[in-house]
Amino acid sequence: MKTPTLLLALLCCSTGFAQQTKPAAKAPAAKAAPKTVDRYAIRADEKVSWHDVRETDLEGRAFPDAERKSYFDRLPAEADGKVTPAVWGLSRDSAGQMFRFRTDATSIYAHYKVTKAKLEQPHMPATGVSGLDLYARAQDGKWRWVQVVRPTAQEMKLRLADGLDAGEREYAIYLPLYNGVEFLNVGVSEGKKFVGLKPRAKPVVFYGTSITHGACASRPGMVHTAILGRRFDVPVVNLGFSGNGRMDQAVGEFLTRIDAAAYVIDCLPNMNGKEVSEKCIPLVKQLRAARPDTPIVLVEDRRNTDSWIIASRRQHHDDNHAALKAAYEQLVKEGVKGLSYVPGDHLYGDDGDGATDGSHASDLGFHRQADIFEPFLKAALGR
Repeated sequence: MKTPTLLLALLCCSTGFAQQTKPAAKAPAAKAAPKTVDRYAIRADEKVSWHDVRETDLEGRAFPDAERKSYFDRLPAEADGKVTPAVWGLSRDSAGQMFRFRTDATSIYAHYKVTKAKLEQPHMPATGVSGLDLYARAQDGKWRWVQVVRPTAQEMKLRLADGLDAGEREYAIYLPLYNGVEFLNVGVSEGKKFVGLKPRAKPVVFYGTSITHGACASRPGMVHTAILGRRFDVPVVNLGFSGNGRMDQAVGEFLTRIDAAAYVIDCLPNMNGKEVSEKCIPLVKQLRAARPDTPIVLVEDRRNTDSWIIASRRQHHDDNHAALKAAYEQLVKEGVKGLSYVPGDHLYGDDGDGATDGSHASDLGFHRQADIFEPFLKAALGR
């Protein structure tokens, strides 16, 4: 009879122990994720003095006195219907234009809106397609990069750069490469000096394809046209038209209206040998008739970086190179002066790393092109 009594005692003890056990502690509430702060957002307490770039004008904006459908178009309104519809549409991108100014501000602001909702391309980031790219002139007189806008919307209002070293200096903002601009205001802190700088005369004018247009630079200032503009410290007009740089005389008509320091014709990536044979000599003679003394630089096609393994591409490049060389030699034979000729085989380098997609330049490819162009432009400009 002792066994039931013992079991009863044990049961009572365990029940009492269970009643004394504390309930499990609640898990601590998860901490809220810290809020991210956009370092480029303009704070409510910042007082900004805004300046419309149209009050000064843009460098690289040719035909400044001609009527335009939009201030930031690269061709005047009359070009609509004279050039092909594709060229006209592409001319509404702001590629190559830049705004120069002087300020002693330590913060610089931008407020702008682009015309197209698509801010990037599959092979080109929004910073290049739709961004603003800020440079400053350093104490040694050379242009140095400062900051770029990272677009996330068609309209951006932001602090472009801050914490800049004190002192007055010259700045330049490159406009988007593959988007148009509706308006652009540049700001500095209230009370700071701001002087918009008028465009310089005698630009180097580039007529070309999507590569000249800027594909696929990571930033607007990374195109070879812009790089060369900084190296020579000269204004540049960018008349690159993606897929449509074809030595058209309709475009040539507008080239002749620009009082250029030099013309650079770089259309072969959009042309085959037959087209080059038909169109190169007439375009050069058109330019020479209007501008007898302006240097003209003819540029061979770059080689696609995969052409080493694709015979049809090698043949395409061989054919249009040969056609351009023959046209150049014929022009020289006829006594046309002021011509120079840039070979294309090494424009992207020799390692296959100079292009984003085989065809369009990467930043590395643009720097390599600039290096090859430089001595030819130096001679053309008499430097």
